[in-house]
Amino acid sequence: MNRLQEKYQTTIKAELTKKFNYKSSMQIPKIEKIVINMGCGDAVANSKVLDDAVEELMLISGQKPVVTKAKKSVANFKLREGMPIGCKVTLRGERMYEFLDKLVSIALPRVRDFHGVSGNAFDGRGNYTLGVKEQLIFPEINFDQVKKIRGMDIVIVTTAKTDEEGRALLQLMGMPFRK
Repeated sequence: MNRLQEKYQTTIKAELTKKFNYKSSMQIPKIEKIVINMGCGDAVANSKVLDDAVEELMLISGQKPVVTKAKKSVANFKLREGMPIGCKVTLRGERMYEFLDKLVSIALPRVRDFHGVSGNAFDGRGNYTLGVKEQLIFPEINFDQVKKIRGMDIVIVTTAKTDEEGRALLQLMGMPFRK
């Protein structure tokens, strides 16, 4: 069992129950999944770019990413429907907790001029979205082998009903929110 998973089971559940007065243990919010998405707009011109992105995302998440394809044709971007333009990976269970632990304790503190993540990125239903500007903050990425710096979107999906519950859950998990 992961360190963060254990912390959730032992302390976080109890604190959330006390704070929001839940009647049932099924009401306690938990993290359902984490989706990491890496878009590669330049994959339209050069398909090798996408292979690098897939490789890096696989290193970061420990799971093989799915290549995402364009839904619509956009003439201005020289983009046709069905062209591969990015990759994403959905983490659940053990891998999800491992990734979150790594994100909170190792990756985010390595960001330049980091003052905490924005508290406004909740969607109204307790899910949190976080944008990362470069993949170099993750310890698995070898600095010398990076051909291009790419960002990614990290979506943390929770079972929380409100943003307040979602924020409390993520704060107890160690997410460094801006003061």
